[in-house]
Amino acid sequence: MKIFQQAIRLTPRRRGFHIITSEITNALPQISDLKAGICQVFIQHTSAALTINENADPTVRQDFEMYFNKTVPENDPDYRHDYEGSDDMPAHLKAALLGCSVQIPISNGQLALGTWQGIYLCEHRNHGGGRNLVITAWGI
Repeated sequence: MKIFQQAIRLTPRRRGFHIITSEITNALPQISDLKAGICQVFIQHTSAALTINENADPTVRQDFEMYFNKTVPENDPDYRHDYEGSDDMPAHLKAALLGCSVQIPISNGQLALGTWQGIYLCEHRNHGGGRNLVITAWGI
């Protein structure tokens, strides 16, 4: 069994859902050494998340943003954690709903994503800054 790991820092992005699949594969080229395995991508933040979804039509990412903004609104008077801005507590809730990691099978040296799948960075803050990821791949 081989294990590879790489920590990366993504450039700051505006609030929204961003495809980062190529940044993941570029950061860990050793994936190509694995016939079969797993790649885990973990985000080291509590106000941004990761998920896998549609990678072709950008309106899907716009609809994700719209849905999460409706589901977890800003400026709710019941929020107690608000000292970092009106987008902070909603960002934590959105991140908790989506999760902090994704796992993708590796087949024949490539991520075994479906034809229309991509890895998203889900940036829930207006000014979240750069985001740190740990990418780990293991297999044979």
